[in-house]
Amino acid sequence: MTSRYRSIVLDVDSTLCSIEGVDWLANKRGPDVAQRIAETTERAMNGEIPMEAVYGERLALVRPSRGDVDELVQAYRSSVAPGAPDTIHALRAEGVRVVLVSGGLRQAIRPVALELGFAEGDLHAVDVRWDDAGEYAGFDDTSPLTTQHGKLDVVRSAALPEPALAVGDGATDLAMRGAVSAFAAFVGFVRRDAVVAGADHVCDSFGALRDLVLG
Repeated sequence: MTSRYRSIVLDVDSTLCSIEGVDWLANKRGPDVAQRIAETTERAMNGEIPMEAVYGERLALVRPSRGDVDELVQAYRSSVAPGAPDTIHALRAEGVRVVLVSGGLRQAIRPVALELGFAEGDLHAVDVRWDDAGEYAGFDDTSPLTTQHGKLDVVRSAALPEPALAVGDGATDLAMRGAVSAFAAFVGFVRRDAVVAGADHVCDSFGALRDLVLG
């Protein structure tokens, strides 16, 4: 079998997993905070406002503790997309390199990524910091992944085997189109018309992604 792409770049929130991590955390802070952050996330994912304008603000509202992030790990585990583990395994078996590029919190995504066989260097996400008591103390605001076009910069610097396919659901994912051979809009959990309109392919499941790449 010959794969159409030698590399796959996967988004995490609303792609590999059904949840949006920051929205899940916001739900622990009550309905007002949850609604405000969900609306902000949606606007950023639709490309209506730049991610850098809201990334720090969202975390400042949520202030996720170490315990909160530990709980988020479990939420990620239970929300992995149907068929994703098998598809990732099948892609690797055909020599396709698969990497994760996410604006989510590294400490929440890392355990799930390792369980799915990703190496440390194949997970690109944003570090969060805590004080000695485990309370929120900030995040890595130097990470390009906190910006609207940061995923593009990360993929450009990753030197992935070509041709490469990026897969995601939001405007920050669509931005990767400038660094890969093609972009697939993942609509298995949420469909954003502007993202679909800019995509080369549309996948509604990981089975469809496997068929796209492996035929």
